[in-house]
Amino acid sequence: MTVVPESREIIAALRRGLVPARGLAHFASGLEPLAKAVVDELSLVGQGGGDSKWIRGEYGAGKTFAARYLCTEARARGFATSEVQVSINDTPLHHLETVYRRLVEKIETAADGANSFQAIVDAWLYQLGEEVQRLKGIGEGDPAFADATEERLEDKLADISKRNPTFASVLRAYHRAMHEGDYATAQGLIAWLSGQPNISRSVMAKAGVAGKVDGQAALAFLAGVLQLLRQSGYPGLVVVFDEVETIQRMNSQTRVKALIALRQFLDAMSKGELPGLYLIVTGTRDFFDGYKGLKTEPALHQRVNVKFDDDPKFDNLRAAQVRLLPFDSDRLFAVGQRIRDIYPSEQPTRIHQKVGDVFLRSLVDQVTTGFGGKVGLAPRLFLRELTDILDRVDQHQDFDPAVRYKLKIEDSDLTPEELAAVRGEVAPAHEEIGEDESATKKPRRLDG
Repeated sequence: MTVVPESREIIAALRRGLVPARGLAHFASGLEPLAKAVVDELSLVGQGGGDSKWIRGEYGAGKTFAARYLCTEARARGFATSEVQVSINDTPLHHLETVYRRLVEKIETAADGANSFQAIVDAWLYQLGEEVQRLKGIGEGDPAFADATEERLEDKLADISKRNPTFASVLRAYHRAMHEGDYATAQGLIAWLSGQPNISRSVMAKAGVAGKVDGQAALAFLAGVLQLLRQSGYPGLVVVFDEVETIQRMNSQTRVKALIALRQFLDAMSKGELPGLYLIVTGTRDFFDGYKGLKTEPALHQRVNVKFDDDPKFDNLRAAQVRLLPFDSDRLFAVGQRIRDIYPSEQPTRIHQKVGDVFLRSLVDQVTTGFGGKVGLAPRLFLRELTDILDRVDQHQDFDPAVRYKLKIEDSDLTPEELAAVRGEVAPAHEEIGEDESATKKPRRLDG
């Protein structure tokens, strides 16, 4: 058995058919070359550049997994990350103020974990005092410390003000509120800076601001977040837009707005307005090549389009767009071995004896046969079944999966794409809806 600190968290997620939030490196398979290419690009982004990677793959290819794995690699190198799941109801791409709010809500760092925006701001303020002590030799007990800290604060805010004066004003007011012990105001200011609506006017008045972060200002506020991160010692921010293919369900006018929003990100990066931003966008082949996808916005399509050869062996992983290959039986078997080996059990010998390689091969065959031989659709169900088997072997000494286990695939356990595969049908087509309908329609789950 391999001792992995995140093993219980990994297994808990797989039980629910979800991609774990942490520990992906322990069972990632086949992503190392892509990770190396992205890490090389991050080194340039960390010097103040901006870049993007567009990841295409069919359902079951592991787009969400790959994006989270790349975020793990980025955090290990000092970057902050944020994963935004695009959806028609909650996070439509063309509402940039909502995208910004979700982005800030999901900021994660290696030091502070998820939802770490306020921790980043507090660390930034703490660093001011550290710099005053280090650079000027003034201790906290010195009467001149407060004035020296204010002076250092203004030095740092001057750089932020060049990109977004309002962002700097709110940071200044937050520092003042924290210094005075007015924590309610401080919390309100952080919420406003995070793009939250419905902040008290009295709170905003203390920062000299009004209104809220709207769509026009969202990218400017993102620039402020990037500068704050860089001043705090983070080389940059990796942002994932996952499940972007959901925009294909919108009407044509709204779909174009969403694609224009994506183009705005690329335009801002190319102009140097978002230094330190690395954007990862995931989508299906239809999103990249179909008439309801990127081709709707030709200027954007031209910037990220790649012509792939029939043989993926020589794909250029440094290109703007890369493709994930679907799972094959050998890769699925290898992932199964890794999950078995990190499974947290007090009976490791029993686990290996009863869930050996022969049984794992059999399980791969059973699951993929259940999907009509389409291995690319099988990983989610395979891992959920494997986790259930490991649980029962761990709990029951006399449970022998080779004798007692039989795969049962029920319609209620499957997503629409999986159900179509089992029935030998074409996957459900995208249903086009209008922007007004998006508030009442429930989006179809599109796992990557």
